[in-house]
Amino acid sequence: MATTTSTAANMSLASVTLEVADPEAARRFYSAFGVDTYIRLRASEAHSTGFRGFTLALTVSQPATVDSFVGAAVDAGATVLKPAAKSLWGYGGVVQAPDGTIWKIATSAKKDTGPATREIDEIVLLLGVEDMKASKQFYVGRGLSVARSFGGKYAEFAAGQSSPVKLALYKRRGLARDLGVPADGTGSHRIVLAGTADAFTDPDGFGWEAAASLAPTPS
Repeated sequence: MATTTSTAANMSLASVTLEVADPEAARRFYSAFGVDTYIRLRASEAHSTGFRGFTLALTVSQPATVDSFVGAAVDAGATVLKPAAKSLWGYGGVVQAPDGTIWKIATSAKKDTGPATREIDEIVLLLGVEDMKASKQFYVGRGLSVARSFGGKYAEFAAGQSSPVKLALYKRRGLARDLGVPADGTGSHRIVLAGTADAFTDPDGFGWEAAASLAPTPS
């Protein structure tokens, strides 16, 4: 059963930084994909294999726009993990960027209402967690406010006023299954989150930094 709250968050996600081997190549890819203003990039050679435990999910207005983003990603070098297709929930597909980050593009609409656009309604960072109850309680304890929750499977936090990306939690194995990849993975998550509070690491190893400690220049 879904629960909601309108309480303002004391702490929120301020920005998302992807750690990539080649920042210049990643910058070109994300510019062509159309999401470069939503993320930051940082050079890293940290070891990482398999599923990194997260995805960035784009919500758009209609199937044609899903196809437009998937097509742009593939043309720029992405790999299709799940071809765009209809589902019970709408229409969507999954791609993996050359740097290894997995992106999901979806819409709740099943029919087009006009020409494809390049507009994004929202982007949600989904963290795959082993223990939903413990992780949700951890983040609430850090000052985040739960905006929506679906039992022990999903929790979404209230977004900060200046944040371009929402934060949500999903059971790790369920998230991997939804993305079409094995759930196993080792090493670095290759992502750093910036919050409006102090630095910390969550129960699943996702690292947070104080927003002021990150370079202010977006990707």
